[in-house]
Amino acid sequence: MKIAVVGTKGLPVKQGGIERYCAELYPSLVAQGHSIDLYARSSYTNTPWFSYSDFNGVRVISIPSPEIKGLEAFINCAIALIVCIYKGYDIIHFHALGPALFSRLAQIFSSAKIVVTCQGLDWQRAKWNKLFSSVIRQGEKIAARHADEIVVVSKVLHSYFLETYGRDTLYIPNGPGRYPDSDPKFSYGKSLGLEQGRYVIFLGRLVPEKNPDLLLRAFNQLKPEGWKLVIAGGASDAPKYMPVLQRLASENKNVLLVGELHGSRLAEIVRGSGLFVLPSDLEGLPLVMLEAMLEGIPVLGSNIPPHQQLLSDGRGLMFKAGDLDSCVQGLEEAISQPVELAQRAKEAQMYVEEHYNWEKITAENLKLYKKLCNLPEEVKTVEEVRNPVIAK
Repeated sequence: MKIAVVGTKGLPVKQGGIERYCAELYPSLVAQGHSIDLYARSSYTNTPWFSYSDFNGVRVISIPSPEIKGLEAFINCAIALIVCIYKGYDIIHFHALGPALFSRLAQIFSSAKIVVTCQGLDWQRAKWNKLFSSVIRQGEKIAARHADEIVVVSKVLHSYFLETYGRDTLYIPNGPGRYPDSDPKFSYGKSLGLEQGRYVIFLGRLVPEKNPDLLLRAFNQLKPEGWKLVIAGGASDAPKYMPVLQRLASENKNVLLVGELHGSRLAEIVRGSGLFVLPSDLEGLPLVMLEAMLEGIPVLGSNIPPHQQLLSDGRGLMFKAGDLDSCVQGLEEAISQPVELAQRAKEAQMYVEEHYNWEKITAENLKLYKKLCNLPEEVKTVEEVRNPVIAK
């Protein structure tokens, strides 16, 4: 099959859950003999317009994306759609609700089957004003009415589309990526003044809906003896928010704002942490939480539905979303019960390995594509792709 991917920033991954999802999924489909063109933002890949690059067999096509706040993604997707119509595909897969605004046009002007993946209700994000929020929600409505299939990454999103639009969707969860090897001597962590197992980590974009300020306030109020807090992530379309975080961090010498981390350094800091905390008000199904769980790191999260899906049945601890006192209580409980929390983390690790693995996720996506294209549904396992002898 010939498949186009629209709505991502690009590959290789710098930051972004959608990009990490694509980095895991699409090379596996290429390995099974399918052609994948991923349309990227030139501002993200730093490559010339309409140039091609290769990412593990995926052809990454750089599309113009003028850096105009609020319009960059829309202009990029509009141009990508024109190219898609010209080139002709079996499947055009839009990732996120904003890009889905163009899904009906793709359906009208091409013979491709249209798939939209919803990773979260993007129109609820704090960075959007009323105009852009309404435009993104229009993309959601268009997808609900016209897409050949909508894929959702959490059970709460499945319920949302059913209750709001009477539209059934296909639930295919996110899966965690695996961190690369890291320094067993913990050299980078030591250079930051960290002690393994004695710090809390927040990892993600520094935006209001992820609430790192709530975690900072809670940590500053609790002041746990012998513990530090690491805030890792980059600002994203929220310039007025960073000074708030910087002010809160300056109030406590045990708080570190380390910016974006990548590769082995990121792996080292995540693996060395004693507690992973995600205090978000809004998520789809957070990859960073899944990845922490896969590493066996104890997790504390706000009690929003996607976190409940992952942390319920004793797999982690939760506190009331947006509630400072509840967050303080959750931090104190987690830090004071290391043995119990380690057992929870072990159970969570096994749960993620069983229910959120990429072999199943790849198979479900390929099954969907083949169904839409009226092709046989035989799907090779990851091991069969890597070792053709097994398939025989």
